[in-house]
Order: sequence, then C-alpha cells, then structure tokens
Amino acid sequence: MSFVDRIRSWWNRDKVERAEEETGMTPAERDHAEEDFEGRKDEVSAREHFEPATSVDFESDSEPPRHP
Repeated sequence: MSFVDRIRSWWNRDKVERAEEETGMTPAERDHAEEDFEGRKDEVSAREHFEPATSVDFESDSEPPRHP
C-alpha cells in the first residue's frame, strides 16, 4: 500500500462509515437527518452573515500599552 493509498483510505473512511449507517436507516430517519443537516447549514450561514468580520475586544482597548 503506497502512501497515497493510505491517505485516500483515511480520507474516505468517513464516507464508507456514513454509507453503511445510511443503509440501515428508515426513510423517516433519513428525512430527519436531512432536516438536521439543512438546519445546521442555515445556522452557519446566518452566523457568518450576522457576526462581525473582526472580533471586538473591549477589554484590550481599556488596558494601558504593554510597552512603555
């Protein structure tokens, strides 16, 4: 097994486990999992849109300079 094959097997391990898990799911469980995924995707999108691009640290603004 070459180095590239090891990386590919490691990289695709989650896909294989997810596929095995999904084969045992009922249609209702698949629908529920899909709704959960879509909800998480919406939350991430909203968080990226509404949170400021830079974090604001008011504590450091009130501290004196560290290097006199």
